[in-house]
Amino acid sequence: MESLTRSGSGLRAEPALATAPLVLPASRVRTAGILGLGCHVPERVLTNSDLERMVETSDEWIVSRTGISERRIAAPTEATSDLAVQAARRAMADAGLSGEDLDLIIVATITGDYPFPATANLVQHALGARRAGAFDLSAGCAGFIYGLAVAAQFIEAGLYQRVLVVGAEIISRFVDWKDRSTCVLFGDGAGAAVLGPVADGEGFLSFDLGSDGGGAEMLLVDSGGSRNPTSAETVAGDRHSIRMVGSEVYKFAVRVIDESTRRSLDRAGLTVDDIDCFVAHQANIRIIDAATKRLRLDESRVFNNVHRYGNTSAASIPLALEDARSQGRLRAGDTVALVGFGAGLSWASCILNWSQAAGPGREGRE
Repeated sequence: MESLTRSGSGLRAEPALATAPLVLPASRVRTAGILGLGCHVPERVLTNSDLERMVETSDEWIVSRTGISERRIAAPTEATSDLAVQAARRAMADAGLSGEDLDLIIVATITGDYPFPATANLVQHALGARRAGAFDLSAGCAGFIYGLAVAAQFIEAGLYQRVLVVGAEIISRFVDWKDRSTCVLFGDGAGAAVLGPVADGEGFLSFDLGSDGGGAEMLLVDSGGSRNPTSAETVAGDRHSIRMVGSEVYKFAVRVIDESTRRSLDRAGLTVDDIDCFVAHQANIRIIDAATKRLRLDESRVFNNVHRYGNTSAASIPLALEDARSQGRLRAGDTVALVGFGAGLSWASCILNWSQAAGPGREGRE
């Protein structure tokens, strides 16, 4: 695999950093799995027709290039923690748990309420999870799987029993609504999973996490951090919006979906033919289609809902996973592959044996 760096003449390819395997200790006595799922999206629907009145674009142009028909946009009074709390409550109800039952809360987000404290602290307080530790995790669109990997290790090591992982974003606040190449892509939402011990052979079988910081410039918000602090100049220059080199991100994404998924399968002792349900980060239907063709994965085993929500960053995979469950696409014993990719440049994948049964918290997400 190659990484992307800048030279005087533009982009050049270099060998990617080696990805160290995540090897579970031979002495582990239990497996982590998903006990409950929950999602929440804002009420406002922004359709492609709406965007036609905002920027030079068309429904045909957007659908043909992205597969997206609509996305959800948070109200001015909503913050990321508000979406996260709603998703978390549904996941906890699905698992039959209360805030007091949680040992740890991980919120994967790049659009937290504040620079600090962590959005997870606000979620913890709102849920009444007084015993739980809480922290944020920033890995862009791969963040939810990163959070699952961290949570699984705590459970498998015997340190915690119940860990809540939330992927939540209000990414619309960082969109340049004059840039048609990016403003058509993104939406807001939140998804959550409660993890805990499951029977041996069920739950998470393997993970693959990776990063290639040489491509960080390909997808970023330039200002607002310690490199380029917020100033009158950065605001006037509109440097607080998402900037993306779309063609390079596309090539990166197609490649790492294939390679990371295969590494996770190999670590689980499985092959592509064993996948029953494949859920990728819902960034762009053309990326997913190209990657699954490269994997030689039949489209009947691929689940997509990008047309409904667009790219919701860290919320994307749990939103898709819950939709897959509600549509009867997940059955006990199914081999499920999840893969995310995005800013960093980062990627993550995992393989799990699906065992989470329908719970009492399956009410509609709106």
